[in-house]
Amino acid sequence: MPTSRPCETHLELVKFAHRLPHFAEALRHQRKIKVVTLGSSSTAGADNILPFPPRLEILLRQRFFGRMIDVINRGIGGQEAPEEYSRIESDVTAEAPALVIWQVGTNAVYKSYNPAEVRATLEAGLDVLAAEPLDVIVMDSQYTQAIVGTDAALNLANAIMPMIADVTSSKGVNLFSRFALMKRWADAGIPLGELDDGGQLHTSEWATNCVTQSLFGAIDETLKPEAIT
Repeated sequence: MPTSRPCETHLELVKFAHRLPHFAEALRHQRKIKVVTLGSSSTAGADNILPFPPRLEILLRQRFFGRMIDVINRGIGGQEAPEEYSRIESDVTAEAPALVIWQVGTNAVYKSYNPAEVRATLEAGLDVLAAEPLDVIVMDSQYTQAIVGTDAALNLANAIMPMIADVTSSKGVNLFSRFALMKRWADAGIPLGELDDGGQLHTSEWATNCVTQSLFGAIDETLKPEAIT
């Protein structure tokens, strides 16, 4: 992967539809703030590439100097919304975070989950989180060879990603569309082989870094109207 390739974050593509009032309030009044990331290997990390949660923690601590912002990684490789839903109380709400980032969709495609089951457990999980004083961002799948490289996978991805978007819209939750972001890169001419880590599923060092930069940018842009300094 060329280290000189610029990182195009495309904030106009990934910007959030909703504010982050609980996270903003915590930043205004608390020094210690927790963010929990729930997901699969995209969250946990794979193939010796630092995943997005610790990268995001660094960016948030730099941006909001003086706050002890901990991004807690609750990713478990191979899981999807049905398994992650069962961990919400123990792994997420028990930490009392101000912000939750729930990564879904990758294994729904990679392991050919039933879309109806993914939708039902995503909806149920968002309902559980809605009862807590926290904000939620849902992150969908990466755009890599294993997800879009065959007709069967691409067809499933093109069903799963709009479903995730529909659920987040109906629940009033922010969506960070990693899939759309990475597709924009691919459409701009970046080969799929440079977007993955060599195994065709997980994101490369460059893509992981730029996804995190884009996610941070979307969060920061949403917080600006809150006048946090």
